[in-house]
Amino acid sequence: MILVDTSVWIDYFNGRKNEETNMLDAALADGTVAIGDMIFLEILQGFRNDKDYNRAKKTLATLDQYDMFGNAMASKCADNYRALRKKGVTIRKTTDIIIATFCIDNQLPLLFSDRDFIPFVKYLNLISVLNEV
Repeated sequence: MILVDTSVWIDYFNGRKNEETNMLDAALADGTVAIGDMIFLEILQGFRNDKDYNRAKKTLATLDQYDMFGNAMASKCADNYRALRKKGVTIRKTTDIIIATFCIDNQLPLLFSDRDFIPFVKYLNLISVLNEV
């Protein structure tokens, strides 16, 4: 099972072809894609058109779902953020910290195109589907 970050889903829904969307296509065909609540939220809030929103919501709801955040995760996320800051790395979005920490904690590979995940791979053992570092 893999988790796919919002950055890849946006490209996918916009019809962009790249290594990440090709990998997403293959994983969807294999039935190995899961989605987290934070990612689900980020994707859906980006749709302007009701028809596209409803189609995406229905499609994404068929994937295995994970609740990504809670009290226990808050501390782990803060620890990871602080560990990266000590290395001189500042992560721009809190949701990226949550997604990366969830994947690290659950040993779920992450498919992403957002560069903010690279320090998690490099320093905190996030598993990248495409082995990016």
